Amino acid sequence: MKQEMNASHQEQLLDFLQEKLAISPKAIAMVLRLNEQNPGPLPMLLWQYGLISLEQLEQIFDWMAS
Repeated sequence: MKQEMNASHQEQLLDFLQEKLAISPKAIAMVLRLNEQNPGPLPMLLWQYGLISLEQLEQIFDWMAS
């Protein structure tokens, strides 16, 4: 059950990234591949690889907290 919730939450996060922050599907796919090799929070990986700004990172964390 917990895995389903996590998968659902990740799907909602991916929708948020694409719809609200206009992150390209290619960028998201790249980070998901990187996450398989080096697990970590997706927002941090997006920021570390320069795919989002610090302001966008803050928006993601605000969304996650709500």
